[in-house]
Amino acid sequence: MVVGYIAPVCVASETHAVTSPGTMAEANVPGQTPLDPAAPIKGRATLRGHLAICRIDHWFKNVFVLPGIVAAYGVDPTHVSPDLWQRVVIGLASICLVASSNYVINEVLDAPSDLSHPVKHKRPVPSGKVNIPLAYVQWIALMVVGVALGRLISPAFMFTALFLWVMGCIYNIRPVRSKDLPYVDVLSEAVNNPIRMLAGWFITGTPSVAPASLLLSYWMVGCYFMAMKRYAEFRDIADAPRAAAYRKSFAFYTEERLLVSIMFYGSAAMLFLGAFAFRYRLELVLAFPLVSLVMALYLMIAFRKDSAVQRPEGLYKEPTLMVAVVTCAVVVCVALLVDMPVLQKVFQPTAPTIEQQSAAKP
Repeated sequence: MVVGYIAPVCVASETHAVTSPGTMAEANVPGQTPLDPAAPIKGRATLRGHLAICRIDHWFKNVFVLPGIVAAYGVDPTHVSPDLWQRVVIGLASICLVASSNYVINEVLDAPSDLSHPVKHKRPVPSGKVNIPLAYVQWIALMVVGVALGRLISPAFMFTALFLWVMGCIYNIRPVRSKDLPYVDVLSEAVNNPIRMLAGWFITGTPSVAPASLLLSYWMVGCYFMAMKRYAEFRDIADAPRAAAYRKSFAFYTEERLLVSIMFYGSAAMLFLGAFAFRYRLELVLAFPLVSLVMALYLMIAFRKDSAVQRPEGLYKEPTLMVAVVTCAVVVCVALLVDMPVLQKVFQPTAPTIEQQSAAKP
């Protein structure tokens, strides 16, 4: 049985122990004033607790499906399905349910380490508001319903939704549990970005596949934001042993290493976006300054104490960032949907291209 394997291997091997479905033991963590470790946190499982671990408030992240729809329409408009709006609703519901399945297993398996976090120890599982066996049933049920909805779109979309779930398992479940591995944690979590874009692409009904340059750019953007979240968390905890108790990859990370990785991901994202723009949609160069502005503002916010970067669901409270994001989204949509022939003249090659050199060879 899956549950029988996961529960003892993933939970019992952590620093802290799950003492019962609704009971978790607190432990002494350097730099923290803990509760009496002999007095376990007790609580009773509630419907609200089980709804909370679905993280419905995180469903907004699935807006990353929408750029895939817009990109597919901009690159291949002749193959867009006539019932697009119905497919969008079903597709978003599918991805949201699969994402919630991943959130559920994340909440359950992270509960022991969440006890070492100044805020996350109040989450439903460590505070005893979730029945653990029932949570495993909830995890599987959400996946099954989500993937089944995906089949109504197309087999390609269904397998994309299933891939999203598999990546959630790789990220959370031993023996891999990639979230514990430095750098791999960011790469494996951010891969959900291109998966969501691919889902949006398939929602349109086009038989083509999203270009690799676009998917890689979307992946690196996700890595940029995820590494920023790690950086903000690491700075705020400000205690290496305590940080490592909360997130194992923090035993390796330093502020300098995280900042260097952020620079790498940001640069790679723009390079791949440039490759996509110049091969498929040159008009996107108009959005480059705004994309850069959004990334710069996000970095600025990450330097603040207890910044919203740690909890992306609170970023709507950053008005400057929101204005930049909305403006950038509008410009990207216009660039994908409106042809601007003048840009072809502005960026016309002035030196021999590879194609011209190849054609000139005997």
